[in-house]
Amino acid sequence: MYNLINMVLAISDSAKVALAVFLVIIAIVVFVLFMLFLKFFRLWLQAKLSRADVKFSELIGMWLRKVDTRTIVLSKITGIQAGLTLTTRDLESHYLAGGRVPNVVRALVAANRANIVLTLKTATAIDLAGRDILEAVQTSVKPKVIDCPDPAKSRGTIDAVAQDGIQLKAKARVTVRMNMDRLVGGATEETIIARVGEGIVTTIGSAITYKSVLENPDNISKSVLSKGLDAGTAFEILSIDIADVDVGENVGAKLQAAQAEADMRRAKAEAEKRRAMAFAREQEMRALVVENESKVPLAMADAFRKGNLGVMDYYRMKNIMADTGMRDSIAKPKEKE
Repeated sequence: MYNLINMVLAISDSAKVALAVFLVIIAIVVFVLFMLFLKFFRLWLQAKLSRADVKFSELIGMWLRKVDTRTIVLSKITGIQAGLTLTTRDLESHYLAGGRVPNVVRALVAANRANIVLTLKTATAIDLAGRDILEAVQTSVKPKVIDCPDPAKSRGTIDAVAQDGIQLKAKARVTVRMNMDRLVGGATEETIIARVGEGIVTTIGSAITYKSVLENPDNISKSVLSKGLDAGTAFEILSIDIADVDVGENVGAKLQAAQAEADMRRAKAEAEKRRAMAFAREQEMRALVVENESKVPLAMADAFRKGNLGVMDYYRMKNIMADTGMRDSIAKPKEKE
């Protein structure tokens, strides 16, 4: 002991400083490791007891990569306890890609319990595509009812006109089940609603009379369901039920009345055109008469100069004209006072 003290005293001052710095660094490292141990010990112990096999190094790596370690560990524990084969790297990579890890794991557990074939790769792809994978699995297990049309995006009814001109307003409820094989790239609910609405309009429009639709509304369901409207969508249509059918306006009568009004206006326009043409023709003829009458005095003067017309002939013509005017005045009926 005495010799050790002498050796320490014999060390130079610079060596003492280096040794002190080294000891401080070791103390800091030990302190940091101890704090990390305290930080992740609970999660590591929870994973260890659940046979999730999450290493301390993986926890520290996730912490450095700014990954929510608690989310990853709890999701892996949930999957392992449900009998799934999951790795920490797969869950972490999906988290870093912006996916919802808890949703994916719960969807895989639900699919496994329902005997639905769903791999981790497919589930993560669906989740990254923006689809709710958990809701998709739940819909495949428990069918979903869709209102057609969507009350939040339309006036609430599908309007169509039968061949007799009567308008019908219908509402339908479509029961669908998620088709996991067509979920990636399949059309959404909006496509189902649009196709069902189109089918209802076509079926009502092909009806001879509106009464046949009111008597057998199930004919609409059968006709629409037989068209295979779920092709290319992420759903499988189980049934189409007509919830309500109401009688609307007499569209045929309104169209006929509008057509009659249009025909009447066209006829009035044609009559006005013919009247205007007749008036113009009358004015032309009057102008022609006035023009010819203006030539009579010139013709008489020319006849006087050439000796073809005598004075007695002129007076005789004037007498005839006066006699004719008198007879015309006598023949006219008297105007009422």
